[in-house]
Amino acid sequence: MSFNSILIANRGEIACRIMQTAQNMGIKCIAVYVDADADAPFVKMADESVLLSSSYMDSDAILSAAKQTGAEAVHPGYGFLSENAAFARKVKNNNLIWIGPSAHVIKVMGDKLKAKELAEKSGVPTLPMAADLKDAKNLGYPLLIKAAAGGGGKGMRIVTSPKNLKESVISAQREALSGFGDDRIFIERYVKKSRHIEIQILGDEHGNIVHLGERECSIQRRHQKIIEESPSPKVDPFLREQMGEAALKLAKKIKYCSAGTVEFLMDDDTGEFWFLEVNTRLQVEHPVTEEVTGIDLVYEQIKIARGEELEFTQDDISWHGHSIEARLYAEDPGNNFLPEVGTLIAYDTEMAGDIRWDSGVEQGYKVGTDFDPMLSKVIAWAPNRIDAINKLARGLEKAHFGGVKTNRDFLISCLRNESFINGNTTTDFIEREKPNGEQVLSKNQIFNASAAIALWIAMGNRASDEVTDFMPSNWTNGRMPHQRIKLMILKNEIE
Repeated sequence: MSFNSILIANRGEIACRIMQTAQNMGIKCIAVYVDADADAPFVKMADESVLLSSSYMDSDAILSAAKQTGAEAVHPGYGFLSENAAFARKVKNNNLIWIGPSAHVIKVMGDKLKAKELAEKSGVPTLPMAADLKDAKNLGYPLLIKAAAGGGGKGMRIVTSPKNLKESVISAQREALSGFGDDRIFIERYVKKSRHIEIQILGDEHGNIVHLGERECSIQRRHQKIIEESPSPKVDPFLREQMGEAALKLAKKIKYCSAGTVEFLMDDDTGEFWFLEVNTRLQVEHPVTEEVTGIDLVYEQIKIARGEELEFTQDDISWHGHSIEARLYAEDPGNNFLPEVGTLIAYDTEMAGDIRWDSGVEQGYKVGTDFDPMLSKVIAWAPNRIDAINKLARGLEKAHFGGVKTNRDFLISCLRNESFINGNTTTDFIEREKPNGEQVLSKNQIFNASAAIALWIAMGNRASDEVTDFMPSNWTNGRMPHQRIKLMILKNEIE
C-alpha cells in the first residue's frame, strides 16, 4: 500500500504540520483551499493546490480534487471531516488510502453512548450516566449534559439543580443539532475538582498497539483546551500505567489502527479516573507527546496507512523532560473570549528563543470569521516542568504580534500563576484563579509604544515604495505631506 502523494483535507497550521513531515518523507503534498485561504501559508507550502468551490466540509469536492491531481492518499488532519465515518468510507470506495482508523471505528467511537458501552464491556471505568432525563435525580447534582455525537465543548451544559435542567437540555440539544446534525444528549455525573487526562495511542493493522503516555489538558475555556502538557503534574508512574492499560484495553477491543486518543476524567482528590471518549484522529495537542517521546506522530500515521508495522513495542517507549503547549488565539479574553478579526501587521517569533511554533499564519495574514481563530500552537520543552513553564512564558513575551488582539497576555498570566506553577491545574482553573492577562502601561510607555509603531509603519511604507526604498532614512528631496494614523494600545486610542 505504498503511496507517494497525499491530499490534505484541511487547512491552517495542521495542514502545514502534516506537510512538514510528509515532504521530508519525499511525499508530494496536495492542498485544497477556499477563496478566503488563497494566500494562506499552507497553500504556498503545498506542492500542488486545488481551489474548492464550496467548503472544507464538501466531501465530493475534496474527492474530485484528489482524482484531478492523482492523489493516492487522504489525510484529514483534525476538525472538519476528520471524524466523519461517511467520508472515510468514501475515500476507501474511491480506491484512495485513508490515513486514519477505519470508518467503522470512527462511527462507533463518534457516538458517545456506544463508546461508553464499549468501554464498560472492556473493563474501563465510566462515570454514572443516563440517556433518560427522568434518571437525573438518581445521579444527583451537579450534572453534565453532553451531546451524544458531539465534541469540542459543543452541546455541553453544567446543571446544578433540577430547576435548570429543562432549559439547559433544550439549549444543549439546539447547539448539538446545529453543530453535529444530531440532537441526542445524555447526562452524567459532574466531577467539579477534576483533571482532563488523555492517553495517546498508536495501533497498526498487524495488531500491535502501544500508548505514549498522558497529556493533561485541564486548562480550558468554554470546555475547550488552551494549555496542554506532558507529563501531567499529578500522574505518577503507577497511575500512568493504570490509565495506559485502560486505554489499551479499549483500543484492542475495537482493533484500533492509526493514531488516536483515549480521554479520561480524573478526580483530583482520589486519583480515580473514568472514560470520557476516544478521539479517532490526530489531536491538536499532539506536539507535547512528540516532544517528550521523540516520536513523530504524523510519520507514524503515514507508515501505518502504508501497512507497515510499528517499529517499537511498549517496553521501548520512554519519556524525557517536560513539554507544554499554549494555543495562541485571535480573541479577547476580556470580552468572553470572543474572536477578533483584522490583519496581522506584525507576526515575529524570531526573539522567542528555542520554542516550537506550529503555525498557519504569517505577517500580513488576514484573520477573518470563517474559521477557528487559532493562530499558532506554541510548544516548549525543557528537562523539568518549571523550566518548561518559564521557557514558554518567556517565548510568548518575546514574540511580537500586531494588528489583531490575541490571548497572548492571558496565556502568560496563566503560566505565571502560582497555582499553575504548583501543579494545581484542575478544570476549574480559569474560573477559580481568574487570570486576566491585562497589561498596565504608564502614559510614558503608551507614548513610546505609539511612536515606535508609527516609525515602524513609516519604515515599512518606505521599504515597499520603489521610488524611495533606496534613500537613507529621513532623507527626502521635497516636503512630504503629514500622515496620521490611529492606534489602539490596550484600551487607549492614540492618534
